[in-house]
Amino acid sequence: MTASSNYASARGHVYTNVQKAAMAVGVVFLLVGILGFIPGVTTNYNLMSFAGHESEAMLFGVFQVSILHNIVHLLFGVAGLAMARSVSGSRNYLIWGGVVYLVLWLYGLIIGHETAANFVPVNTADNWLHFVLGAGMVALGLALTREHREAGRT
Repeated sequence: MTASSNYASARGHVYTNVQKAAMAVGVVFLLVGILGFIPGVTTNYNLMSFAGHESEAMLFGVFQVSILHNIVHLLFGVAGLAMARSVSGSRNYLIWGGVVYLVLWLYGLIIGHETAANFVPVNTADNWLHFVLGAGMVALGLALTREHREAGRT
């Protein structure tokens, strides 16, 4: 590890880039989960349901959300911050969390958006955001631990 790829916290703990990435992704998920419960940021807030495609609440007026959807974002954020305590936890969070989002992307493409199967709920904008998140998380998890894995082989 190089000094440029790490930084020390107030307690002197050095975080690697993969840990910083897991923390950043976790913070973003927490923020999105919180914003999903704020009227104005979430349009049609009064039409938000616990789950299901009937929820007409839209985060930023674009992404369909429900109480369940927001809770999932909050839990995913907490998981990211908890797993960022170690390099292996950070890598697993980014790669396997990314895989979960890629599966959710595929699920959103396959199901009918107006059916009971759309219980989260998701819309077309959510689907493509899930793809970008999933691919980005997997790429971060692999790219930011490549140097660490290669150093272990020598």
